[in-house]
Amino acid sequence: MPFYVSPEQQMKDKADYARKGIARGRSVVVLQYDDGILFVADNPSRALHKISEIYDRIAFAAVGKYNEFENLRLGGVRYADVNGYQYDRRDVTARGLANVYAQSLGTIFTETNKPYEVELVVAEVGDSAETDQIYRLTFDGSVADEHGYVAMGGQADSVAQVLKEHYREGMPLSEALRLGVRALEAQDSDRHLEAKSLEVAVLDR
Repeated sequence: MPFYVSPEQQMKDKADYARKGIARGRSVVVLQYDDGILFVADNPSRALHKISEIYDRIAFAAVGKYNEFENLRLGGVRYADVNGYQYDRRDVTARGLANVYAQSLGTIFTETNKPYEVELVVAEVGDSAETDQIYRLTFDGSVADEHGYVAMGGQADSVAQVLKEHYREGMPLSEALRLGVRALEAQDSDRHLEAKSLEVAVLDR
C-alpha cells in the first residue's frame, strides 16, 4: 500500500521546514528614516552579503540560505535591467519586482519537495516618506506591504518588539541606525554588535 500524505499536511510540513531554516540565521531590519530607507543586517561575513542594490532607488535584503536568496537577487537584477532597457527606467518598480519574486517563491513552494528557506524585503525610496515602498515576501510567495520598519530572520519577534517600542516616523539616520543595532542585539542579551559585525546600507532620498 503506498504511503499517503494529505496536501494540507504536506504544505504544513514544508512551511515548518522553511520557518526553522530561516530562524536559524540572524536578523535583518529595514527602517524608514527622514531622508530614505535604512537596512541593517547582523552579518559578520565580508564575502556573503544580505543587502544589495537591485536598480535605481530599489534595494533587496534577505535572510535564510545564501545560495537560494542569491539566485533570487540575480534574477531580480536581470528582470530590472531587461525591463528598464526594453521599456523605461521608470517602469522598473519595487511592486513589479515583488510580484515577480512572489510568483517564483509560490511556484517553488507548491511544486517542489523542498521550499526555499528565505525571506525577502524589496524596498523603493520615493520622493517622500509617504511614497516609499517596502514589500516583505515569505518563503511561500506571500507579500505584505510594510510601513515604518520590518524585522525578519533569526529571533524576529524579539527584534520587532524593540522596533515597535522605540520606532518613530521621521527619525534622523543616526538615531535610526542606533535603533536598528539595538533591535538586532535583542536576539542575544549577551551580544554586543560592533561595526565589523554589521552590514549597513541606505537608499538616500
